[in-house]
Amino acid sequence: MTSRKPDEQLARDSRLRLVSPRSVATARKAVTNRRTRPASRPPEGTPAAPELANRARASLSDAVRLARWAERTLGTADGSRPAPAGALPAPDVERASGELSLTHGQVQAGWDRARLAGLVEVHGGSARPGWRLRAWDRDDTAVLRGWVALFDAWSLVHPAPADIAPELVAEVVEAMPQVLSLLQLSAGPVTVPALLDLLGQRVAELREERCEVPYATEPAQTAEAGTGAGTGAAATAAAASGVTAAVAEPPAAAGGAEARRTAPLARLLRWALGGLAAVDAVALGPAQASLTPLGSWAVWVKLEQICVAAQSPAGNIEQSAAAMLHGCARLTPGPARAEYRAWLAARPVGHAVGELLQAARGEDALLRGLAFEALRVVGAPAEPEVRAAAREAALRPYALLWLAEHDGADPEDAQDVLTAEEQTWLWVDTAAAIADHGEAELLARHLDSAVRTTVPRLLDEVRAVGHPRTVQVLVALAAAHPDPSLAKAVRRAAFQVHTGGV
Repeated sequence: MTSRKPDEQLARDSRLRLVSPRSVATARKAVTNRRTRPASRPPEGTPAAPELANRARASLSDAVRLARWAERTLGTADGSRPAPAGALPAPDVERASGELSLTHGQVQAGWDRARLAGLVEVHGGSARPGWRLRAWDRDDTAVLRGWVALFDAWSLVHPAPADIAPELVAEVVEAMPQVLSLLQLSAGPVTVPALLDLLGQRVAELREERCEVPYATEPAQTAEAGTGAGTGAAATAAAASGVTAAVAEPPAAAGGAEARRTAPLARLLRWALGGLAAVDAVALGPAQASLTPLGSWAVWVKLEQICVAAQSPAGNIEQSAAAMLHGCARLTPGPARAEYRAWLAARPVGHAVGELLQAARGEDALLRGLAFEALRVVGAPAEPEVRAAAREAALRPYALLWLAEHDGADPEDAQDVLTAEEQTWLWVDTAAAIADHGEAELLARHLDSAVRTTVPRLLDEVRAVGHPRTVQVLVALAAAHPDPSLAKAVRRAAFQVHTGGV
């Protein structure tokens, strides 16, 4: 059985904080000195945080009303609860519409935004208020983080045109950070032709990076087909109509093949600006667009995160997930989280989550723990894939701890969700990480911290759990421990596991 109270000095000394203080009995140790970067200030004219938070509250007012209605109403004795996929069933939409004086479209859009902003959490087919809802009126930071979560999910708020290839839609979503950066650096309106030109250049760069041959272009579409099926929210509809006026289709007669190539991008730019306007990140004008104060602040924050990461010795922003995690292993938790945020900000969320989980599936136990630390920074968007990962034996303890903390459990108590076997498996996995990356003294203290009854009982549990690194871990523990009799017992256990004995 693993220790419930790891040695505090060990937690201060170790560089290997993988999951939580209780589960690992170790924490990171900074092995390199980093020069601190003076904190920069937002662009001139950026409102103070309280003013930004109040604007975010106004932007999400319908979502907050619906989340509080759900807290009072859903999951009661009458059986009303959201569908397993997270969408409100038609009877609940009708009920909320009548009680809140909202249209059906506003209810559906508000529910989606409440979920994306973390105001409502759906677990196992039932809804409950998120922690941000409880802090909404008093915590400006919680409000801004909730709005940023919605901003990051803008492409889910405003559905893409259904008749354009999903591959091109994905390219535009990946290219939009550069378009937003131009809007932020311009500090004012930018014409739509300039944005379309930048978007086309960035999409071409993405294809060139993948060494792709351009696929067949799509025929020009009419302007009326551009926005696709909306969510029904009044804000989304207004934003879409504004973008339709701002982004005109290039005339096919004027450009021939070039016009046919550009037409889908023009429609997708209109869609993207409409989605960003719907979350109050972009303001639209006649043939031009600019960032709102909220949008300008959010893009500045993300650019700052990228700049911080770019200054790291490993250049983590450009690295794969595994290389980034290796680079972050040398950092204390605060700087490491900043690196995670910057790395995540430069990638689509779904792709980043998949890459982190793939790194966690490797043989390096250190990366397994660090990957789930990075997934904690991702938060709610990672939940479906983490739940799926809980079915994999190697990832299950980490995934269960992640889900427990995501559900609101105190990190100090999260290990209570693990069975005794899962705790022992996690203890062995942590020992493997220490054996590969730590020091002999830490490994010996990791063994001492785990003993709750007797060494033979601990060794029996370790042998029974079936971890693939059991033999190597026991051999390393025997070599590291200063007590000859204990080391002998551990070596005997390693031999028994190796030979299949008992």
